[in-house]
Amino acid sequence: MAADERNAFEVYRDRVDRPLGRLFREYGASEAHWLVIGMVANVVARVAGLIPPVVLGVAIDAVFTGSGPYTLPIVPDAWLPTAEAAQFRLSVILIFGSFIVTGVFTYVYGIAANNFAHRVMHAVRTDSFDQMQRLDMTFFDDKQTGEVMSVLNNDASNLEVFLDNALQNSARLGVMVVGIATVLVYYNYELAVITLAAIPLMFLFTLWFMRAVEPRYVAQRSVVGDLNTALENALSGVELVKTSNTEAHESERVEDASFSYFRRTMSILRLNYVYRPGMELLAGLAFAATFAVGGFWLANGPPGPFSTELTVGTFVTFVLLTQQFVAPLAEVSNIIDQYENAKASCERVFGLRDIPVRIENDDDAIELGGQTRSDGGSKRGRGVDGTVDDATEDAVDDATGDAADAAADHGGVAGAVEYDEVSFAYPGNALVDPEDADEEVLSGVSFSADPGDTVALVGPTGAGKSTLLKLLLRLYDVTVESLRSSVGYVAQDTTLFDGTIAENIRYGRFTRIDEADAEESEVRERVVEAAKAAEAHEFIASLPNGYETRIGERGVKLSGGQRQRLAIARVVLQDPAILILDEATSAVDTETEMLIQRSLDRLAADRTTFVIAHRLSTVTDADTALVLEDGEVVERGSHDELLAADGLYAKLWGVQAGEIDELPEEFVERARERHVDRAVERATESEVDAESLDD
Repeated sequence: MAADERNAFEVYRDRVDRPLGRLFREYGASEAHWLVIGMVANVVARVAGLIPPVVLGVAIDAVFTGSGPYTLPIVPDAWLPTAEAAQFRLSVILIFGSFIVTGVFTYVYGIAANNFAHRVMHAVRTDSFDQMQRLDMTFFDDKQTGEVMSVLNNDASNLEVFLDNALQNSARLGVMVVGIATVLVYYNYELAVITLAAIPLMFLFTLWFMRAVEPRYVAQRSVVGDLNTALENALSGVELVKTSNTEAHESERVEDASFSYFRRTMSILRLNYVYRPGMELLAGLAFAATFAVGGFWLANGPPGPFSTELTVGTFVTFVLLTQQFVAPLAEVSNIIDQYENAKASCERVFGLRDIPVRIENDDDAIELGGQTRSDGGSKRGRGVDGTVDDATEDAVDDATGDAADAAADHGGVAGAVEYDEVSFAYPGNALVDPEDADEEVLSGVSFSADPGDTVALVGPTGAGKSTLLKLLLRLYDVTVESLRSSVGYVAQDTTLFDGTIAENIRYGRFTRIDEADAEESEVRERVVEAAKAAEAHEFIASLPNGYETRIGERGVKLSGGQRQRLAIARVVLQDPAILILDEATSAVDTETEMLIQRSLDRLAADRTTFVIAHRLSTVTDADTALVLEDGEVVERGSHDELLAADGLYAKLWGVQAGEIDELPEEFVERARERHVDRAVERATESEVDAESLDD
């Protein structure tokens, strides 16, 4: 991927060093006791599994052929019986007991290993999700939902498989290799050389495979995100797809993403189809060589330079242990496969985790005077001049201090707002390079609003109206929780969640209504009152299940006006000191707009209210209208004052009144230029300068 096509997530992913080691340091340490229990149980189970071949070989030589003594490794001879019948019984007991021990400790290992893996991944998922929620809006402006879902779901699952399977299988393999090699060398070091000769070759073969497959796994995990994004876009926009008759186009996009994933996967599998059979071949050759040389040894005596004696019992032990040796070595490919997959996924998880969080509480931040209009709270922004990454970090100190000053100045009265020379520029890709910023969106904006005032923000598209109020919410800046809980926000695009109508109205108030001390009937009463105030109760009551009606994902079962009224009811229940109405009625019909406007008028009656509107008819009663153009306030005043001034506001009013022919040509040309400039900005806003990435 070219440098100028990459985003912050990919840049920070590439900066992750030793991702799996970091996973164990940051998350494994707290669950280390489960890992230790699992490892110990695994070792005991594997060692117990070596006992039957050893005891069988000794029993064959001592009890059945009489060619050797009845001796067992690390067991004193004085503890062993001398009679053949007793030796046979002991052999049966040891073999039977070893299987019981293997079974019991395999169970313990499985429980402990799964506890470790799933506890670690629970922590990784929740921390990653918390991190995602704390990131400011610049991240979500650039990152697709499917990519984030891929990290939280697919990549986390890959890590879980590694911790659950590959990690413990690696320990099992290590115990088997060391244990079997020790036993083989103990009984016949010369024949052990034949059996173990394949291990160096396997090690070199594995090293080659790891180096070759690692970049392919990185590419595959990235493509998974692209596939998820294509699927998410097609499903979330299925109504638009159907109404636009673009099913074929979306199918082609998904097909391209799926085929790209197929190609990346096949590039990995092609290596696996070389590596896995190769490992099985080397392990099989080790077994075949052991059987051939050992069989010749028994029949004809030591071959070539070998000189030690080989008994039938020892040969049987070698054959059985070599079979146990072959299986885990052949599984190395699975372990490597899971390791590389987990490594690539771990880089993506920590790539998300490492993106700097710019929305943090200041150490000296205080709670605002209150969270609702009845409790009180106020806000001032002062002298911000720069991008979201540098100046706003300075602004947080100013804003936090100013909030305290304003609260003191107004005695805790709700809704006092002051902007003093506020300037702002969205970053081109500030998460990658803080110096990379676009041109200013706001420049030296100043105004104030006393409690109960209504301030309208009008102006052409791209003038900076929404940005100005997003700064008040600190969606692109540093914030405190008490600030956002003092502000109610009604957007043009209403966000609802799959659940009941009552749950959606209560959303955002779960931690602010004292429901622990309130009866359920009282809580329901508050919800109904909020719905009535939002002109929503009648249509809710007409639904089959009333307030318990499930509305589907994003509220798809409701009309646009119904969704908007639920959003207003939600803000009514929140009872905020400051109200922001961002094009709240622009997407509905005239009749619905009338109902919604009645709700908004009642809601705004005793609150400080900011209204962003293209329909100027909705803000004619505002105390003050600020007219923005190119990020600057070019006019301010009441509706009548602005019409009399015959400036930009008057011309916009003329456009909406149908007086297009009377507009001056320079106004029309300027509007055309703004639309062109806006299109260019949207096309280039996510690009990253290559030099900043190299740095």
